[in-house]
Amino acid sequence: MGGFFGVVSHKNAVPDVFFGTDYHSHLGTKRGGMAAYDSEIGLQRDIHNIENSPFRTKFGDVFNEMRGNAAIGCISDTHPQPLLIRSHIGIYAISIIGHINNADELIEKYELVNCGHFGVMTGGRVNSVDLVASLINQKDSYAEGIRFAQEVIDGTAAILILTNEGTLIAARDRFGRLPVIIGKNEYGHSVSFESFAFEKLEYEKVKELGPGEIVHLTADSMEQLSPPRDEMKICSFLWTYYGYPTSTYEGVNVEIMRYKNGKILAKNDKNNGVAQNIDYVCGMPDSGTPHAIGYANESDADFARAFIKYTPTWMRSFTPSLQADRNKIAKMKQIPVRELIQDKKLLIVDDSIVRGTQLKGTVDFLHENGAKEVHMRSACPPIMYGCKYLNFSRATDDLELIARRTILELEGEEGFKYIEEYSSSDTERGKNLRKAIAEKFNFDSLEFQSLEGIVKAIGIDPCKLCTYCWNGKE
Repeated sequence: MGGFFGVVSHKNAVPDVFFGTDYHSHLGTKRGGMAAYDSEIGLQRDIHNIENSPFRTKFGDVFNEMRGNAAIGCISDTHPQPLLIRSHIGIYAISIIGHINNADELIEKYELVNCGHFGVMTGGRVNSVDLVASLINQKDSYAEGIRFAQEVIDGTAAILILTNEGTLIAARDRFGRLPVIIGKNEYGHSVSFESFAFEKLEYEKVKELGPGEIVHLTADSMEQLSPPRDEMKICSFLWTYYGYPTSTYEGVNVEIMRYKNGKILAKNDKNNGVAQNIDYVCGMPDSGTPHAIGYANESDADFARAFIKYTPTWMRSFTPSLQADRNKIAKMKQIPVRELIQDKKLLIVDDSIVRGTQLKGTVDFLHENGAKEVHMRSACPPIMYGCKYLNFSRATDDLELIARRTILELEGEEGFKYIEEYSSSDTERGKNLRKAIAEKFNFDSLEFQSLEGIVKAIGIDPCKLCTYCWNGKE
């Protein structure tokens, strides 16, 4: 994933962009960057590796090193950014969020137009931000170039540009899979992925861009360069997993949605008469916790934190290259409260079950600490397809996904014709899938949220939601 934040103001924009960008740290762990424009200095830019330390620790000196009345910042889970670009339409800094499926095709098609070359990174890879900038530069204005990029990109690209005139241009991706929100205070305008980031900095929301919409921002004005398109497909995982609890997208708060989602899970279990003698409902720290609170509020069991993530040193997702090391790290993060585990029947709610690589470790950890029963609930349906549009649940092979892999074990490739049946808990195939995964990981029971349940919890028109990873429908 990733996130960005920008400000154009009558005062120094760097402090607000520093804090606003830092508030997007939950969206990425690889690179952080900032750029600013000052009328005397011009464009400035700084990028740091944040894989093993938070954004704020790498940019602590930015207040002394950078200044300007307009600035942008980004958290990237992919390529270094923002980039500084010089072209016939101007000198600018650019940052994007998303994923480009047809990058190789676009590079091959436009590299000759791009003076015969692209700059490359280690391994010869082209930075996706550089690619988007090259697409924009095919046209004679920012607005025309962004619209062109939106048309030719297969995937997702939300775009934030800082111009050499000290203004901002913000564009939501073509299908609105990600949010881009505009805020305003007495000094100027802000642009943000997460709504709480500018609210905390005392900006008030004035507009949530529509799909494909483009705006030009100065400290005093907002001009629409291109109107929103009709079709929206906002990512459902914004609410279930990677959105921050205090954020709101399309009028729906993340934390409230998760409570509703957990309640629906609990109602389903009540109706089916399963897992009704539970001692405690627990959330998988941290994003599973609000789903679990919702479940507990609807059930007859209390919510408890039977195990807690050790946040003083494990607040970030540190991911070693070896699976054995990743499993060890996952185990080291979890500190048990044995009095809440020993001889207890526990129901664990997680935001999702993707590859299942850490599920066995979690249940073994609970049994080692004396759990009598462990029931698992996923706050979203079985993930059947690797995401084509963002970096969440991406898989080089769909067989990396535990649901797909289990179908193959149960029925071979023939089973892939019946994915809709396997997704449902009401069919024989669906029951077999849940039973097989539960046996594999030693759960006493396993259930997933239904597609209808998650759509109901979000509460916006289903046709406006992207549910590709669950049902393969674009």
